[in-house]
Amino acid sequence: MYGVVTRNEEEVRWPEFDRGFYEVKDVTGRSAEPIADGVNMVSCFGDNAASDADPSLVPVDDLGRPATRDRSYFDWDYVCPSRTDYREGLLEVIDDCVDANEDVRLDDVGFPRAEYCHCGICERSFEESEYEDRFEWRASVITEFVAEAADRIPGRVFLTLYPDPYPGHLYERAGIDLEAISEYVDEFVVPLYDTAYGTTYWLETIARGFESALDSPFSIELYAVNVDVDDLIHALEVAEAYGEDVLFGYDASNARAAIRRKRANEREGVTHGETESDP
Repeated sequence: MYGVVTRNEEEVRWPEFDRGFYEVKDVTGRSAEPIADGVNMVSCFGDNAASDADPSLVPVDDLGRPATRDRSYFDWDYVCPSRTDYREGLLEVIDDCVDANEDVRLDDVGFPRAEYCHCGICERSFEESEYEDRFEWRASVITEFVAEAADRIPGRVFLTLYPDPYPGHLYERAGIDLEAISEYVDEFVVPLYDTAYGTTYWLETIARGFESALDSPFSIELYAVNVDVDDLIHALEVAEAYGEDVLFGYDASNARAAIRRKRANEREGVTHGETESDP
């Protein structure tokens, strides 16, 4: 099955796509009304607008350095997952999504990096917790949030994972305990983004890593913006060998062209990329 990830409501209805994911809240903080005929997506702890409005929400490391988009390693501003007031707002957004469609995708779930967060709320929460290991405490914070969100989602729960299947990396980086949150997640989504897909061996390596790491189903999301259609087809052929579904991000027209050409090639009995042998 093929799907699209989009900010344009009408694209989820294009016949080439078996499934549509619609961004209701993205990392900029931009919001839209949930839709009934697509899986609504919520960026949970990536939120530039919230950070700009209240900088105290931003996670800090032990030196007080914030996880904001003007610093290395961060493409957007983060919000500390320990902030219960912000989390309540997220749960309200999820409730709105459920009113339109019972399936919901949770995006940008987790702490920003391994060294976060050391804000006052996190320091106090960790000290008052039952945990002696900070990584265990962080994982409990994220698992608790996923459980709270899933409890409000009567349909399928999708959750996006940072594309690093190496053992322990998601746990250390984001506070994501795969075994613990798998109880609440029906399907994971792994974005494997490249602006060209000139080579695909790395895509197969990462996809196979997640195949080994996960007992739950997972889909692979490809980047479709300005990618050559032939190269996008190559990436698609690799991704569909491992993922439950293949999704295309943020350029539905290019994704549609790739799907159509691939299907046309299959009808004509053509293997994409096939070349004639030398005499």
